[in-house]
Parts: sequence; structure tokens; C-alpha cells
Amino acid sequence: MAVLPILRWPDPRLATPCTPATPDAATRALAQDMLETMYAAPGRGLAAPQVGALIRLFVMDATWKDGHPVPRILLNPEILWSSPTTAIGPEGCLSIPGLTADIPRATEIRLRWTDLDGHRHEETLTGFAAICAQHEIDHLDGRVTFDRLPPAQRAALEAAYLAGHPA
Repeated sequence: MAVLPILRWPDPRLATPCTPATPDAATRALAQDMLETMYAAPGRGLAAPQVGALIRLFVMDATWKDGHPVPRILLNPEILWSSPTTAIGPEGCLSIPGLTADIPRATEIRLRWTDLDGHRHEETLTGFAAICAQHEIDHLDGRVTFDRLPPAQRAALEAAYLAGHPA
């Protein structure tokens, strides 16, 4: 396993929609490296495009920082249903370090994905796990935190970020 470099915004790969992932040996190795990278960062989620792999794969562990590690590897995830109830809260991103923005997200989602053995799963996620999964799926669709903001707020945060993290 290896800690991989994490791409930083505005790398154009972060704005590229991903292609389907295949449950094979290469994907398995990438997923293990991504978990190691996520924990080292330290983050709670990491999508494949954040490490330069443009496939529909993300890893997450919504509870490890609370002392209850539950690592997850999700291939080709899709949100089947989103709660009409939303919450607005601060979101950070490993590809936009040092920046948080208040983002509205559904508080509950129904998620379908494939595991590394090719088995399909469905689960209802709530709270932080639901928010984390939505954030990572945004990455798979070529979206970053900035894309969820109103234009004036986006422009201000992008300028502040670029001033502190020149390309």
C-alpha cells in the first residue's frame, strides 16, 4: 500500500466526470492505496479523481475519527433517493485544503453501489455518512465544493483560496 498524492483544485481532472469502475485487481489495489491516503490526510472520504484516477470509486470512513473505524469501498455508487430534509453545514475537501464552506445536503440518502467482489449493495445512509457520500459522488461527477455555492460566494472563496494556495 502507498500514500498517493492528492490533486488540488483547480486541477482539470477534478472537473472531469468519471467512467465506471471495474472490480478487478487494479481497482482493489487503488482502493487500498486510497484508504491509506485518506487516513494519512487525515480525511473521512476520498474519491478516485482526487488521486488522478478517473473512475467511479470512492472510499470513506465516516466514524474513524470518533474511534470507530468502518472503512468502506464503493464502486459505481448511485443515489437512488434523497430526503427532502436538508442540513447546511461546513464541508471541507482534501483537494481544497484549508477551506470550508457551508453546503446544503440531504440528511438521508438511499445508496446503491458495487463492492470489490462485484456484489451489489443498497443502504440508507443518514447524518454525516450521507453528507460524506454525497460529497464524494460530487467528485465522481466532476464537481467540487465551489460548484455548490452561489456565484458571489463562490467567486469570493475561490479568490481567497487561490491567494493562499497559488497554482
